Amino acid sequence: MPLQNRVDPFGAIHAVESRGMFTGNRGIIHDPATKTLLKRRWSAKAWIICECSFRGRRRDVMGRNAPSGRASWTELFFLDEVTALAAGHRPCFYCRREKAREFATCFADAFRVAAPKAGEMDELLHSQRLASGGKARPLAPREVETLPDGAVVSAGCDAFALRAGRLLPWSFAGYGKSLGISEVDGEWRLITPPATVAVLAKGYRPKWHLDMPRA
Repeated sequence: MPLQNRVDPFGAIHAVESRGMFTGNRGIIHDPATKTLLKRRWSAKAWIICECSFRGRRRDVMGRNAPSGRASWTELFFLDEVTALAAGHRPCFYCRREKAREFATCFADAFRVAAPKAGEMDELLHSQRLASGGKARPLAPREVETLPDGAVVSAGCDAFALRAGRLLPWSFAGYGKSLGISEVDGEWRLITPPATVAVLAKGYRPKWHLDMPRA
């Protein structure tokens, strides 16, 4: 049985087979004895996106990875960076330093602040993440059309990522055939935190599952 550590764009955590391109965490939120989630869905405001492979390091997923033999951070997995950003995560300054710097530069440009600290970005993102109590903002169809590439919206229970003015239906296995906004019925809501949308609008380019090299 797959572990419950796959994250959807809404920030909910599921048990599904598909792992995805990236890992990341929200602190320690699992019991290493049973490899199951605790009731809490975060233990820190720093929700990050990490590389699945980094310097040859290996971890026992949802195991006892701390030097003390206790639980370390809980490994979560995302289809791609677009999904992780929608869920309210940001690039890690350790294993994804260049992307983290790019994100911070675009954040600084969007909010007119000099050299924003990770904690400052996390504080704003945490107030907007759906999984930590943020509210999905209603959107008119004309507003959906103006969103930058990489923003994720919902119509009903379905999530769609914006790319080149088209909607890509999201699933744990990947994206479906692109659709025009007028082809989808429902009440539109913004899933990606507004702060992250502002970062995307300033030129941040997330990694897409669609861009993975073919095996």
